[in-house]
Amino acid sequence: MATPFTIRPFCFPDDYAPAYALWETSGPGVHPGRSDTPEEIAKKLQRDPDLFLVAEADGKLIGTVIGGYDGRRGLIYHLAVAAEYRRFGIGQALMDEVEDRLRQKGCLKAYLLVVNGNDTAAQFYEKRGWQTMDFVSLYGKELQ
Repeated sequence: MATPFTIRPFCFPDDYAPAYALWETSGPGVHPGRSDTPEEIAKKLQRDPDLFLVAEADGKLIGTVIGGYDGRRGLIYHLAVAAEYRRFGIGQALMDEVEDRLRQKGCLKAYLLVVNGNDTAAQFYEKRGWQTMDFVSLYGKELQ
């Protein structure tokens, strides 16, 4: 039986603690870090709050997705669904909504990262039309 849920924009600060708890317990794909502090999330919401979405069922936050758009390319972060609510289409609905919102902003291409070895996530995204980009080497640098 399907679980009824709604998708809505993230509300700061009320959604912060349950979202962070979800990220910490959602499995190998989401790694909360320095950019997930309340201060950094508040900065994110100043840029494009309409791309930070949550799924809710029975008054409980059960899923998140964060989209980003720099005016040229989109990025997807922190797609997470609570374990007991998986396989009900919540992750798909969150992705559909954030992709639609990116399209409405004029985004032509978006990217996301999948942790090596997270085959479940890779299969989820591949079924949705996302493709690996084997020609890319990912670089990172701490700026502060």
